Amino acid sequence: MPTAPALLTDRYELTMLAAALADGTAGRDCVFEVFARRLPHGRRYGVLAGTGRLLEALPHFRFGDEELAALRDQGLTDRRLLDWLADFRFSGDVDGYAEGELFFPGSPVLTVRAPFGEGVLLETLALSVLNHDSAIASAAARMVAAACERPCIEMGSRRTHELAAVAAARAAHLVGFAASSNLEAGRRYGVPTTGTSAHAFTLLHDDERAAFRAQVDTLGTGTTLLVDTYDVEQGIRTAIEVAGPELGAIRLDSGDLPTLATRARELLDELGATGTRVIVTSDLDEYAIAGLMAAPVDGYGVGTSLVTGSGAPTAGMVYKLVERDGVPVAKRSEGKNSVGGRKHAVRRHGDDGTATAEVVSSAPVGPRAGDRDLVVPLVRDGAVCDDVAPPEALRRAREHHARVREALPAEAWALSRGEPVLETLTA
Repeated sequence: MPTAPALLTDRYELTMLAAALADGTAGRDCVFEVFARRLPHGRRYGVLAGTGRLLEALPHFRFGDEELAALRDQGLTDRRLLDWLADFRFSGDVDGYAEGELFFPGSPVLTVRAPFGEGVLLETLALSVLNHDSAIASAAARMVAAACERPCIEMGSRRTHELAAVAAARAAHLVGFAASSNLEAGRRYGVPTTGTSAHAFTLLHDDERAAFRAQVDTLGTGTTLLVDTYDVEQGIRTAIEVAGPELGAIRLDSGDLPTLATRARELLDELGATGTRVIVTSDLDEYAIAGLMAAPVDGYGVGTSLVTGSGAPTAGMVYKLVERDGVPVAKRSEGKNSVGGRKHAVRRHGDDGTATAEVVSSAPVGPRAGDRDLVVPLVRDGAVCDDVAPPEALRRAREHHARVREALPAEAWALSRGEPVLETLTA
């Protein structure tokens, strides 16, 4: 990893640890939970993503000589603290929702049981990974739903931090995006990658025909030609003249996309290119995708809106201490109450298999027909339970998400603002 995970944290985690080591409370058995108090305004459900990335980072969460030197340089010189960190290895247990699972307000998506000193160190890393990736996955899931089985391509790398771009591509693929433009996402996670050319390639050449010829000669007739650098209709005619009616696709990246896509389809058919697909890009979000549903569009490329969570760049998750030495504890501040005690959670379903409620309880939930337990073991005694390669972990999460979203009631797919589609029941 390019940056030591141990330093991807907030200073106050270490100052709390130093004080707890000094007064002897650092070894108390504690339970921390990650949950969202609410969903972003108007959203019907959330999608948990990032668990696999967090489990990837956990074995590397160490304080070696370089990390300890960086802490000393920043004024953290307490000898007891530095000696403890030098020997630190996470030894606790982690449970949580399977990656790709849906979540609702109060869902205990991650539970960490460990001595206080170990558990508190994971707060920032856990929240930064889960909040970012879940925000991207939740937005991407809405886009996939709006696309109604037409493929979506993630292409937001140029609109976010370079490492966030890789995580965003992973999160988008988890919920159904077909491919990404990001090569590192392809290398690290096995996300299919795709890409052809930008307007700069057309402008490089003396005319559009020369640019199209160079691209087709290099990539074959199955490529996608960007036809809106100058005049769209002429661009389409030139594309078919160069590539023939077997051209794979054209791309539209500007203008009145519904009108342009309709005219493009008509013109392609007139030219005999009935199999040539029409791909659209240009600042799309789930609402723009839904607005193109009646247009003859075959696929969507999404960038800025996706990597910024389509208006909700964080999932709003928090990391709270809920149990200490077997005794429930809870925050009681106004507007930010939490419920003490380690939680159990099940998804309740009707006779037809449709999900009806999320049940969260500090005591085991009495089983009913159709209930599905949501909390699964992730780490035991510091070791990841199912230590598979990152591409395999992503493949499993993608398959899990596809299964669980099928159980959502129909109103979950509405893009209009509303309450969470499942009520969270506390027992």
